[in-house]
Amino acid sequence: MSSYVGVHVSDQWLQSQFTQVELRSLKSKFTSVKNQNGEVTVEDLPPLTVKLKAFNSMFNEEEIRGILSESFSDMSSEIDFEGFLRAYLNLQGRATAKSGESKHASSFLKAMTTTLLHTINESEKASYVVHINSYLADDPFLKQFLPLDPASSDLFNLVRDGVLLCKLINVAVPGTIDERAINTKRVLNPWERNENHTLCLNSAKAIGCTVVNIGTQDLVEGRPHLVLGLISQIIKIQLLADLSLKKTPQLVELVDDNNDVEELMGLAPEKILLKWMNFHLKKSGYEKPVTNFSSDLKDGKAYAYLLNVLAPEFCNPATLDAKDSVERASLVLDHAERMDCKRYLRPEDIVEGSPNLNLAFVAQIFHQRSGLSTDSKKYSFAEMMKDDVQTSREERCFRLWINSLGIATYVNNVFEDVRNGWLLLEVLDKISPGSVNWKQTSKPPIKMPFRKVENCNQVIKIGSQLKFSLVNVGGNDIVQGNKKLILAFLWQLMRYNMLQLLKNLRSHSQGKEITDADILKWTNCKVKSTGRTSQIDNFKDKSLSTGMFFLELLSAVEPRVVNWNLVTKGETDDEKRLNATYIISVARKLGCSIFLLPEDIIEVNQKMILTLAASIMYWSLQKAMEEGESSPPPANGKCAITPDVSPARSISGEDENSSLGGEVSNLNIDDAASYTTVSSQIESEEAPGGE
Repeated sequence: MSSYVGVHVSDQWLQSQFTQVELRSLKSKFTSVKNQNGEVTVEDLPPLTVKLKAFNSMFNEEEIRGILSESFSDMSSEIDFEGFLRAYLNLQGRATAKSGESKHASSFLKAMTTTLLHTINESEKASYVVHINSYLADDPFLKQFLPLDPASSDLFNLVRDGVLLCKLINVAVPGTIDERAINTKRVLNPWERNENHTLCLNSAKAIGCTVVNIGTQDLVEGRPHLVLGLISQIIKIQLLADLSLKKTPQLVELVDDNNDVEELMGLAPEKILLKWMNFHLKKSGYEKPVTNFSSDLKDGKAYAYLLNVLAPEFCNPATLDAKDSVERASLVLDHAERMDCKRYLRPEDIVEGSPNLNLAFVAQIFHQRSGLSTDSKKYSFAEMMKDDVQTSREERCFRLWINSLGIATYVNNVFEDVRNGWLLLEVLDKISPGSVNWKQTSKPPIKMPFRKVENCNQVIKIGSQLKFSLVNVGGNDIVQGNKKLILAFLWQLMRYNMLQLLKNLRSHSQGKEITDADILKWTNCKVKSTGRTSQIDNFKDKSLSTGMFFLELLSAVEPRVVNWNLVTKGETDDEKRLNATYIISVARKLGCSIFLLPEDIIEVNQKMILTLAASIMYWSLQKAMEEGESSPPPANGKCAITPDVSPARSISGEDENSSLGGEVSNLNIDDAASYTTVSSQIESEEAPGGE
């Protein structure tokens, strides 16, 4: 595998202020200016930093020049990379002060893991450690290291080899990672450790975590704020897994009619949990609605009413009579323990309004005793609304892919979330920068139906410009929630993004369009180059169901990544499933960000098979580019793609560096590529406008 070299800064404090992903991005920009001018001076910084997304809406060049002049008397003096980083932090501090936002916002309830979250909440850390000790105590490999001490740095030390996080992901969503692909030796070498973290980050994305700001080196270093941010997302996904009508159809009891059921299906799990809590609080006589997991729960009264209605047999009248909030919170926790709810928080955490720990506590109560009806007649309608298996799998794939892009909106239900058009506009602007006219859009919440249609009409217009197949498709079809057309549009979006990524990687040579046929040709050529005879006619070739072709392809791009002792012949359904599960984990371990399921390989789902092949091709070509290889002709034993089509004009009109930035991590999460994701967040781009 290609090696990873982190960006090292001599000043340890300065290094601690950035993730490796950010350091690589900023180093790239600094080096670009230096290569162009021979040196970087303070005078070069205003035009450079004004383009960074962190500052482009805060300062103009003159304002940045004025701020820098306070620290540098001579603007023509040369500045090194560390000086640039200090100037960046200074500007970031000014921008934060100007916006009035706290740098230390909690990351648990947000999809994005924020940078500069350096204050560690010891209560949260302790609760995560208790969770890990509880759920992984019997793990054959980890039990030698558990239980961890919540008061020590044991957690951050154990995270360094990547095994713990991989195991925790499997606790949250069982079966996500084939544990045969995890390197579990007592002492791992740097390659094996990096593979585990790459597998972890790609798998975290595959269950819905947003990790665009985290690189493998950050996990190797055990950086506390990033480790806790990732763990919090994984645990949140586990705790909220059942808060959907598909998993818990009894939730239909929370609504009054069929129209409300559709609305319930589109709610985020946290919102459903609040709705559930208020449903029971209303029955208990508690009149104040709970709207958050922080200030509304500080006095403990809502908890007291909730537990009294759910488990009256354990009720203690003294709870509501208590005058002191801490005392009341303590009695609430005693009540919960008698219900067998795990005690992960302290009375002080309730009184202080910790949103992360309160959400976890309410979720624990829901799992232990939801108080919802078990009468099947009451939720038959919810069961009728379930999608067919194929539709559900495609919705899941596109939802996770969109969430991996790092856009502002987090998707909970694709079919509901796309209906106002805003989400699709964000995705289009991400994969084809500059294509959206934000001045002609309406930002949610959108009350007027025709505004939603206007947004969706622009979505269709841009799709047509990108040459999508949209015959007889209008914006109103999206507004109406036509699932078949929505899935077809999303597939074309995803495919366009994949092909653009491959085209951008090859822009230094031919710069021509890449097609499905080119990907097919490359995969066959790559396998053949190793002396193997497996070949496929297309991406719906039934022979793909055994998994052997993709295992040979993965071995061809990186011989050491496949352990052939673990591979089956793929003759029976069970053997096919074992191979398919192994393929997905090996591909993620290699560095491919993919969202398909084993069933997609076993059943040879043509669309998902193409995404897998394209992702492997992307990783291989990127590796070759990093190692300085040009595209050699086939005569040298290497696979080259020579499309016959003519070069297509860039939709965005940007140069290849800017169009590549921000999209690389969509198919690859390893540090060598993921810095470009942060680059896209830092680079200037037109911000989504208002109504």
